[in-house]
Amino acid sequence: MLDKNGFKKCIPHCLSRNKNNTANQIHPLPSSAHIENGSINSEHFTPPLVIENNIIHYGKEQRNISELINYAEDFNKIDLETNTTNSVDGRSSEEFNVKGFEGFGWITTGVLIRCILCIFGATLFLRMSWIAGQSGIVFGFGVILLSCIVVLLTAISMSAIATNGEIKNGGCYYLVSRSLGPEYGGAIGLIFYIANTINASMNCVGLAEALRDILKEYDFYLIDGGINDIRIYAIVVCLILQLIIFIGTEFENKTQLLLMVTIVISIFSHSVGTFLPLSKEQIQKGVTGYSLRTFYDNLYPDYRNDISFISTFGVYFPAMTGIMGGANMSGDLKDPSKSIPKGTMWAIAITTFTYAWAMITTAATAVRDSTGFDAPEYDEFGHFIPPLCRLNNTCPYGLANDMQLMKLQSIWPPLIIVGIFATTLSSASGCLIGAPRVFQALCADKLYPGISYFAKGQGKNNDPFRAYILTWTIASAVILIGDLNVIAEVITNFFLAAFALTNFACFDATSAKSPGFRPGFKYYNSWLSLLGSVLCVTIMFVLSWIISLATFIIFALLFLFIKHNKSHINWGTSTEANRYRKALSGLIKVSRQTAHVKTYRPQLLVLTGNLIARQALVDFSNSITKGTNLLVCGHVIPAFKNRLLTAKSNNFLVSFE
Repeated sequence: MLDKNGFKKCIPHCLSRNKNNTANQIHPLPSSAHIENGSINSEHFTPPLVIENNIIHYGKEQRNISELINYAEDFNKIDLETNTTNSVDGRSSEEFNVKGFEGFGWITTGVLIRCILCIFGATLFLRMSWIAGQSGIVFGFGVILLSCIVVLLTAISMSAIATNGEIKNGGCYYLVSRSLGPEYGGAIGLIFYIANTINASMNCVGLAEALRDILKEYDFYLIDGGINDIRIYAIVVCLILQLIIFIGTEFENKTQLLLMVTIVISIFSHSVGTFLPLSKEQIQKGVTGYSLRTFYDNLYPDYRNDISFISTFGVYFPAMTGIMGGANMSGDLKDPSKSIPKGTMWAIAITTFTYAWAMITTAATAVRDSTGFDAPEYDEFGHFIPPLCRLNNTCPYGLANDMQLMKLQSIWPPLIIVGIFATTLSSASGCLIGAPRVFQALCADKLYPGISYFAKGQGKNNDPFRAYILTWTIASAVILIGDLNVIAEVITNFFLAAFALTNFACFDATSAKSPGFRPGFKYYNSWLSLLGSVLCVTIMFVLSWIISLATFIIFALLFLFIKHNKSHINWGTSTEANRYRKALSGLIKVSRQTAHVKTYRPQLLVLTGNLIARQALVDFSNSITKGTNLLVCGHVIPAFKNRLLTAKSNNFLVSFE
């Protein structure tokens, strides 16, 4: 955009000189973090002071560039005219300009506690003993270690992207879309939203399953004591959580802290309980206390009922997908670039240790199978003798059968029940509050038709109430499946797809060698990011090639749809940087290559002058090149040569050598 004197209303890399004709300093462009809504934020950037010097403007008249100083006060109104959307991130300032809200920190109400609560789900108290019974201690640690490697590599890549400039609302979707482009981000954003929604359903089903088992002990049945009871309980729990979230995120944060304290007390109750003397009931149900004999018997796997290492991994891994819980709240954080890496890394370390501790304390203190009537028996060599019910897998108790084993070992069993409720409620609420915010950001970018209705938020926190209702509806529909293991298998592939794209985004941004990619988080490596991406895709197909293939087909269709409809969006992605880098590299290689008659291509320099006046000449030239050869149109503009000004300009440039 030009002003009335012909000056462009933006200032590039500027040089300033003082009145003694000596070089002052070079003022760089403002960083991307200081550019908001297509304008330069004057709070963070002071434009250079340009002192008198004369220049030729288009070879016709002289201008005094000191006039540019008049624009210093209006820098925040500069229109860069480089984007077709309303703002740098593609969303209107009216929708996301939340006033009076400072944001959450990284510990209590921010990333750390939220990530921990999202990771501590139904798996902690309901499935770790089962994993120990099926996989044994060695392969059980293998399941935990493999999951830890996947999420740690993803967290490193996420931290690198999160510390490269300003992070806004949208979590994983925002990170991928602003790194790889709207096609990748829009496709994986929708999948990630659905995965988080289904994860909420899984945790509600886990809580309902525990509640049904507890009530069955008292002969209470809502309908049939089976899957229908689970469905009703889970839908009611999901509705209660959604009503709490409707009250507001600040109230929800207070409940999160209460749930965190409850979980810590429950874990402590089980840990201490494993050291206490055993009761008759515990002995009859297969609990032995800490014993090297029990530890050795449970050291190696004993898979049954078509269970395998991959099956146990598929059940455990959804628990670790909560690492994105803090990033999903990126728009509500005070300093997301610092909070996300720090909080996520600490959350992974704490939760991985806790899961490993839960597995080892159960595997070292209970046998795999028990009738519930007789104490475990051993042969003369000290090896455990399985009961007869093991032959047809009808044993009701033991590591491999009793999902309530941790409750049996606790100081006070009701504490574990409360812990089960707390972990499932916290993880489910984290998904129910995080998923709508991801979807809100996706809707605000208008990548898909007809969904902008869900982008509108309300209140000082810009809460997406419309997206809340949609998320609860989808979650309730998934709850009708009623099987925890089936739901876990589906969301595992969806989360792995999101993690694969996050890792690939970091690798692609690094390999593009763009000067705009300068993460503040330095502990990342592009090849580790690529390894994480390949590992995620490999595990997807090993778990279930059918679900993985369906996931990739959905992703491909969404990708092609956005690519066809939203090609005008420009977010300065690594895809564009790689395209430029490849084009430049190709030109350099061609320039060094000896021409051959077989590869000859005409390259025309056509002195067309004014293109509008000689359109026929341009059409004729294009008929030769046909769009597959180089065509350069030249227009020579004669200008009066001012020798004095030329000499002054040359001296000006020499002074910087």
